[in-house]
Amino acid sequence: MPPRRSYDQYCSAARALDLVGDRWTLLIVRELLAGPRRYTDLHADLPGVSTDVLASRLRDMERDGLATRRRLPPPGAASVYELTDRGRELLPVLQALGEWGQAELGERRPTDAVRAHWFALPLLRRLDGEGLVEVRLEEGHFHLHAGAEGGPVYGDGPAPGEPDALLVLDTGTCTAIGRGELSLAQAVREGRVEVSGDGTLAKALRDT
Repeated sequence: MPPRRSYDQYCSAARALDLVGDRWTLLIVRELLAGPRRYTDLHADLPGVSTDVLASRLRDMERDGLATRRRLPPPGAASVYELTDRGRELLPVLQALGEWGQAELGERRPTDAVRAHWFALPLLRRLDGEGLVEVRLEEGHFHLHAGAEGGPVYGDGPAPGEPDALLVLDTGTCTAIGRGELSLAQAVREGRVEVSGDGTLAKALRDT
């Protein structure tokens, strides 16, 4: 494996960018925050990345201690990639970057790809409390582990168990909440978010 490129600057920001500054690396982290993912699943949810570049970035992340690869036991018998503890520490970095980048989002362009679970991290920034939350959009379903520590932050598809709260909303409302233009509590009060469930999170949202 070729040596890692470096800015050769004695600066913590430069050192961090030595590891995650290459194109696609932080977006791979975004995908792996959902938990272990197969290479084919990563490639499907990173439209525009070539197979060579994805394989190269994953090798770099393994070398740098950000991700590991393991073999699932039968009947899965597939290799999956997952973040290490060091890799999961990038969550607040991605959240801060996403918060900063909201101003650049604007209207969706005809060339823009979209996946339902890409709304997970922006929505997570606006959730108070802990629990399992399922979110239903026109583009699909995803779930959030609010307050999770050390495990998956979100996942694609319905919640793996009974959610503490189920939120049904449209993409425009979800985008406005993620941008901070509309609070989740306000969206619930205005009837733009339908809340169901018996968990603490659902009750708190209905009582706002």
